[in-house]
Amino acid sequence: MSQAEVVRAEEAPAGKARADAAATSVLPQARRAPSAAGFLALFRSELTLTFRRMRTISLLGILAALPVLIGVVVKVNTGGAGEGPAFIAQVSQNGLFLVFTALAVSLPVFLPMTVGVVAGDSIAGEAATGTLRYLLVAPAGRTRLLAAKFTAALAFCLAATLTVALAALLTGAALFPLGHVTLLSGDTIGLGSALLRALLVAGVVAASLAGLVAIGLFISTLTGSGIAAMASTVGLVLLVQILDTFPQLHAIQPYLFTHQWLSFSDLLRQPMHWDNELRNLGLQALYVAVFGSAAWSRFTSRDITA
Repeated sequence: MSQAEVVRAEEAPAGKARADAAATSVLPQARRAPSAAGFLALFRSELTLTFRRMRTISLLGILAALPVLIGVVVKVNTGGAGEGPAFIAQVSQNGLFLVFTALAVSLPVFLPMTVGVVAGDSIAGEAATGTLRYLLVAPAGRTRLLAAKFTAALAFCLAATLTVALAALLTGAALFPLGHVTLLSGDTIGLGSALLRALLVAGVVAASLAGLVAIGLFISTLTGSGIAAMASTVGLVLLVQILDTFPQLHAIQPYLFTHQWLSFSDLLRQPMHWDNELRNLGLQALYVAVFGSAAWSRFTSRDITA
């Protein structure tokens, strides 16, 4: 028996159980509310499946280790704290800035790679292992299944971002002093207000990955290979970020979904500057609408379980 067949044999009972759970949760409901019941059942199932996978746990572990590594490097080499990624010069003076530094370091590569893996594998991975056909025979329907997978991937974005932020906060508190924070505008705010602002920044960073989730979900509907979908999604992120560095492409760069990812630094001013953030969130919403619609069209019209 090949490795693919072994995986299919192991995953099929789990897929059937998830389909049965979705069906059971829908059938007792009144006719006017089957959609909500089916979606919640599928969302819980997808959320459990996503965060129980060893791959997901490993990805979150890598993200948690990144702020620790940055903090240790800054602590050991304080003489070079004035060089490097954004905010790193302030880390040795206030450990809270390790949160912003870790997010600035992880956002261009590490966070998109982990999100690309989860989103790219969402449909194609289950098609490859054979569990998708069990889900599609449940009365929940393809549209609700796609919506549940998209929402679960967004939940992973938030969990991944909060993992980086929390690990950075704990590391910063252990290695450096905490106290009043001097913002980029020169104003000083208290530690409590700074923590709330760090939480806001983490939420904005997570929302900035929504467009990537929609793109990964669309790519995942184009192939029955989870590895191909994951590689294509991650490769696309790297390609777009390379294109964003060429001055000759300045006319199209504002429309690239990665262009405003690091604009969260505008939230570290007093008052906060929301112009770039609103452009970023609007652009992510546009990508979600376009690629979400494309994913829905592909997923509902093609036999991807064959």
